[in-house]
Amino acid sequence: MKNTFFALLYLVFINSFLFSSCETQELTELGLLVPPTVMEDTSLPTIEVNGTLLHSEAFGDPSDPMLVVVHNGPGGDYRSNLNYKHLADDGMFVVFYDQRGSGLSQRHDLAFYESKTVQFFIDDLAGVIEHYQTAEDQKIILAGHSWGAMLATAYINQNPDKVDGVILAEPGGFTWSQAQTYIRRTFALQLFSESTNDFVYTDQFITGSDHATLDYKLTLATTFNNTGDTDQAPFWRPGAVLSSWAQNYASENPEDIDFTTNLSQYTTRVLFAYSELNHHYGKEHATIVSSAYPSVQLEQIPNCGHEIIHFGWTDMYPMVLDYLEMVL
Repeated sequence: MKNTFFALLYLVFINSFLFSSCETQELTELGLLVPPTVMEDTSLPTIEVNGTLLHSEAFGDPSDPMLVVVHNGPGGDYRSNLNYKHLADDGMFVVFYDQRGSGLSQRHDLAFYESKTVQFFIDDLAGVIEHYQTAEDQKIILAGHSWGAMLATAYINQNPDKVDGVILAEPGGFTWSQAQTYIRRTFALQLFSESTNDFVYTDQFITGSDHATLDYKLTLATTFNNTGDTDQAPFWRPGAVLSSWAQNYASENPEDIDFTTNLSQYTTRVLFAYSELNHHYGKEHATIVSSAYPSVQLEQIPNCGHEIIHFGWTDMYPMVLDYLEMVL
């Protein structure tokens, strides 16, 4: 998924389809609609963090500086960020994980999230770092894309002394107002788009409230590309229940979405990337969003849209190497 956290407000339109369909056929056979999660496929690489099972894997020497990749969504997965694993050949220990309720990680029902806040995302990221960290003085780098860049910033806002470097790619915004500005430009409702028509048509005969069915229908609902990429970036499966909860939580608790309150304490330079072809973002928005950090290296990545890590890696890779050499 290439949507940012607040792009999920688009789901206001489709929530009625996701959660109130008349049940005519329930397709629950394992793997029929979407890949199985770690709960169904025990061969998937898995870690346990804060009482949930996360799909996760790591590349490189565990004693090297650790780079934790934080994917987009909420509800996405790390598949479109796998180019970061090449850094294992450059002396980095690279960690990937699908966030709670996302990708191939364990699913939770909506009732589980009703008592939660955005803090659980931050706590899970902290848990992943703790799981893989091999020494107290091990260097920690966060690499976040879209919502993942927002989550990485939320973690840094609370723990500015625990992160030695950060690479951000097109976060929607670090405050509610910034995110609203971006989302209004980007995710205008496309009532007659091919993807919307496919979703509405399919909902007539693929119904049900199980996670696999909901995740499959969310896949159909979020395949339109309005952010400059000429093709769909790869992904495993979205997390529909988490996505629905997230968009409701953000709209009802905008005051909780401010990840800038302590960023002035983070004085390490930040590598902040934005794409050439996502015209809804651009240098102006990148400058506004990144200004919450005291020191920023702002870079435009050519020939790609929002999915910078997947489609723009050839141009971004040398910038990442130069940045890592500087901070490490």
